[in-house]
Amino acid sequence: MQSPQLIWQQADWPAFRCDGASVAQAVALARRAQGVVEGKLTAIGFSQREQLTSEAWTQEAISTAAIEGERLDLLAVRSSVARRLSASATHALNSPRHIEGLLDIMDDALMRSGEPLTHERLHAWQAALFPTGYSGMRKILVGEYRQHAEPVQMVSGVVGREKVHYEAPASNSVLDEMTRFLGWFNAIFKSEQATESLVHAALAHLWFETVHPFEDGNGRVGRVVVDLVLARDAAKAIGVGHASRLIRISQQLLNQRAAYYAELEQAQHGSLDVTRWVVWFVSQIHAACEQASTVIDVSLNKARFWNAHVDKDLSARQRKVVNVLLDAEPAGFVGGMNTQKYASLTSTSRATASRELIALAELGLLVATGGGRSTRYHVNFTNPS
Repeated sequence: MQSPQLIWQQADWPAFRCDGASVAQAVALARRAQGVVEGKLTAIGFSQREQLTSEAWTQEAISTAAIEGERLDLLAVRSSVARRLSASATHALNSPRHIEGLLDIMDDALMRSGEPLTHERLHAWQAALFPTGYSGMRKILVGEYRQHAEPVQMVSGVVGREKVHYEAPASNSVLDEMTRFLGWFNAIFKSEQATESLVHAALAHLWFETVHPFEDGNGRVGRVVVDLVLARDAAKAIGVGHASRLIRISQQLLNQRAAYYAELEQAQHGSLDVTRWVVWFVSQIHAACEQASTVIDVSLNKARFWNAHVDKDLSARQRKVVNVLLDAEPAGFVGGMNTQKYASLTSTSRATASRELIALAELGLLVATGGGRSTRYHVNFTNPS
């Protein structure tokens, strides 16, 4: 049986079509979740927002690289993000150039979301990811669209038994394809009756990944294109493009990595009716919004908790452990806190750990369950003393 025709080989490419009712339902759910996030943001202070933004940006950078199988150093990413977000973080360690490059393009998408997307801007984004001109041990073309004559194929499996998942348009057609893509992308931004932004993000990502314009870095650049759309959408909605930073779409796609690749592959074959892809992608934005809402809740609960116990005289060890427990909410610290875990976290003796845990319970910060060696401590949200 003949394989389905690739989407870009269709006669009416790239005239995407969607079922309005199906897409509208997915968009409505995502918008509702997005509105909850925006509402909760108004309830947190500047320092809390900065902390949440810093961690979200850090995790997004790590996630978008991890989707491609690249592991970034958490401390290096966190250090660079802190330096970018806080004027006081002047002594942060310098991060490797490829990490700085990734953060540069993520920042560019947010801070310049209202500016047109151009060939030159895309070229700069891709070049920033590969400052040495190499991807691993392989020299690649950077700062330009691919030019090699060989077909670009997405392949899995062992040598000799490879499975071709997708083949991109020929390199000699990429400039024309990207010119058409950018014309559409920028026209929507300027239109008074613009395509719904979440649908715009889904279509833009699919279109970009289908053309696959660069020798390497297409996934990361394609997800930054999504960041740009969401940042512009957030800026239009509430005037704060930074709010989009809390919606960790790359982290959500990493959580659904197998489905992400499968849905992309399915959408890149067959007809130009991409309803399934758009509904799926918008549902991932919905899920990312719900996760952002949960993260804000945890931050708010943490602030309220410490406000209720502002008068308590705690050691640095006790404060550290309580913060660890608070950060594990709402799921809770796995297995609860016990003497052994406390001693390990604070590098203290078990006798001191036991004494300080009992004191935290007596002060009303923690509540004990079980008894003897099975005693476990959890955050006491219900009865602050």
